[in-house]
Amino acid sequence: MGGFFGAVAKKDVVLDVFFGTDYHSHLGTKNAGMAVWNKERGFKRQIHSISNSPFRTKFENDLNDFQGTSGIGCISDTDPQPLLVRSHLGIYAISTVGVIQNAEELVKGYFSDHRHQFMAMSSGEVNTTELVAALINEGETIEDGIKKVHEMIEGSMTVLILTSDGEIIAARDRLGRLPVLVGKNEAGHCVSFESFAYHKLGYEDAYELGPAEIVKINAEEVKVLSPAQKEMKVCAFLWTYYGYPNSNYEGRNVEVMRYDNGALIAKKDMEEGTYPDVDYVAGIPDSGLPHAIGYANYTHKPFARPFVKYTPTWPRSFMPPNQSVRNQVAKMKQIPVPELIKDKKLLFVDDSIVRGTQLQETVNFLYESGAKEVHMRSACPPLMFPCKYLNFSRGTSEFDYITRRTIQEIEGDEGQKHLDEYADSSTERGKCMLKTICDKLGFDSLGYQSLDGLLEAIGLDRDKVCTYCWTGRE
Repeated sequence: MGGFFGAVAKKDVVLDVFFGTDYHSHLGTKNAGMAVWNKERGFKRQIHSISNSPFRTKFENDLNDFQGTSGIGCISDTDPQPLLVRSHLGIYAISTVGVIQNAEELVKGYFSDHRHQFMAMSSGEVNTTELVAALINEGETIEDGIKKVHEMIEGSMTVLILTSDGEIIAARDRLGRLPVLVGKNEAGHCVSFESFAYHKLGYEDAYELGPAEIVKINAEEVKVLSPAQKEMKVCAFLWTYYGYPNSNYEGRNVEVMRYDNGALIAKKDMEEGTYPDVDYVAGIPDSGLPHAIGYANYTHKPFARPFVKYTPTWPRSFMPPNQSVRNQVAKMKQIPVPELIKDKKLLFVDDSIVRGTQLQETVNFLYESGAKEVHMRSACPPLMFPCKYLNFSRGTSEFDYITRRTIQEIEGDEGQKHLDEYADSSTERGKCMLKTICDKLGFDSLGYQSLDGLLEAIGLDRDKVCTYCWTGRE
């Protein structure tokens, strides 16, 4: 997905931008960048790949070259950024997070008068942030240009801009799928996806942008350039998976939501008579752990960690570019605690089940380590549709998902017409899919959280939460 952090103050903000951006590292693993501005030197920018090394180690040697009273930084799962742009709107640095579904159409339209060009990346594709900048440059002002972006793109786009006046312009995407928060201290302001990132740096909560809202930020004030719109579709996976435990979105804490969600899964199991008699409740590290704690607390079963992840060398298993290497790294990271596995009946909770590949390897590892039974619960409903708006659960095909592959195996093309039934474990089709996946992955039982249960745990008006990846509906 990605994230960004910016700061503007009456003093140097380089360290704030460095640490604030670093605190967004859980949101991406591909590229990262920083751009700073000061009155004497103008802009200074650096971009690094973070595919095999974390943000901190790539940028700490650059800090001596950075001085500025304003700056932005980003973690990106897509293109290199922030970019430096020169146009009739002046020179500015820009970073974006989102997905443009109609990018090729927009690029072709931009080329239609034969006077424009883009710098092609090594793949031949256009950098998404450069395309956004090109659309912004069609406006009379940056504000007008961002509105044009909101109007023209199909998908989602959140924007952070550092201007040649040393001010920051921040714009939340049209339907508020991702958060944008502003913090304040005695010297100035910051803007961030994650509130804990600026709390650790001594900033207090000052403002939260609404959907499509555009603000200009300097050391003294936050000025609204374009007001928030009422319609919102904030991403549910911020709470289920992406969000850091101490993050708050729309007033709802991530860790608390996960505890509540786990408890609701347990309650559902008990009411439906599917609660298994187990020795321990456990979570798939790391984001499954709090869901499992909620499940264990509700059932009064002991919470345990039958295996732990060894992370000093490979913090995240999806860092290596090669899938076979990723799978091997994931396997090597799983360190068993034999005393909590051998001859034990275990129930695990994971944040979600996407392809099922690594989960199958995990259950095999547990049985090889002597587990008597392994039961699995997913903290969200069955995933059915690749995300059109962010980078979570995106794939080349919906058949990357174990749910859609299983439905195809059960009923062929006809089954794809009945996805709502398959997603509901109370229907015959839903029960059939559940049993097939359970047998395929080797669990003793399998259960998914319902959509109603997930939305109850999040606690927002359901019309304000994006559930596209489960329902396929806007």
